[in-house]
Amino acid sequence: MYSDSTAPYDQGLLDVGDGNHVHWEVSGNPEGRPALVVHGGPGSGSSPHNRRFFDPAAYRLVLFDQRGCGRSTPHASDPAADMAVNTTAHLVADMERLREHLGIDRWLLYGGSWGSTLILAYAEAYPERVTEIVIAAVTTTRRSETAWLYEGVGRFFPEAHERFRAGAEGAADLVGAYAALMDHPDRAVRERAAADWCAWEDAVLSMEGQGTPYTDRVDDTRLGFVRICSHYFAHGAWLEEGALIRDAHRLAGIPGVLIHGRLDMGGPLGTAWELSRAWPDAELHVVETAGHLGGKETGELILAALDRFATGAPARGRP
Repeated sequence: MYSDSTAPYDQGLLDVGDGNHVHWEVSGNPEGRPALVVHGGPGSGSSPHNRRFFDPAAYRLVLFDQRGCGRSTPHASDPAADMAVNTTAHLVADMERLREHLGIDRWLLYGGSWGSTLILAYAEAYPERVTEIVIAAVTTTRRSETAWLYEGVGRFFPEAHERFRAGAEGAADLVGAYAALMDHPDRAVRERAAADWCAWEDAVLSMEGQGTPYTDRVDDTRLGFVRICSHYFAHGAWLEEGALIRDAHRLAGIPGVLIHGRLDMGGPLGTAWELSRAWPDAELHVVETAGHLGGKETGELILAALDRFATGAPARGRP
């Protein structure tokens, strides 16, 4: 692993329209291979932790905070922030505007979880702008995947799911109910809903032994995260069901590395498998002992892929 403490040599706020400004920063080698980290969530914000996978001598590494989170403004925790202009299409357009702003012709994309959905949406819209893709924890935010995460997997955690349902007062559409609660004018109502949502997310990850990463979010960070998550998932990320896998043929010629834990309770392996079958230039690595958050082996696979692509080496092809 490389250091994640390298300070960015350039950063700023990019005006992307609709009153939104997206925070970005660049580190590493100004003459290196351009790469963009696409964070998860949605609404988690970027983390310097991701720098540890990139050789700072080889990469010109770009991190950015998607609309409404991190250091981007306005923050989704502010009830006045207009969520109507925070959609997948807006984020894809923001990424392309950022590429143009930084004068980058083509770049590698790295991310996971929700980040993989956004990566695929961008790459299928602008395949000529993408050199390689590395994804850990593959999701495409199909409505069927969201239904599993907030309903289906509840059969494994019935006690926690009962509490999650209670937070939405037993509404038939749990995600939609939480999205409505996160727009409630009373901050106390929003805080309670955000806490209930994060408790459920942590329950799904509880067998991975990595603490409570969702509950650990506090105050406005937690409010913004849950408001954005529930907003996106309640709308199926504004994507036609199955479109990202159906249109994976647009990625032909782009080398890809997909890494997924077989024990991922929140995002079962099936999605990664389907994508690998539809994308001929992708190689899928299944980590037998990992869940959604990954672990040592997942990190090693990410590092190996990014080191390989740093030299311009091709993917090995389908295993």
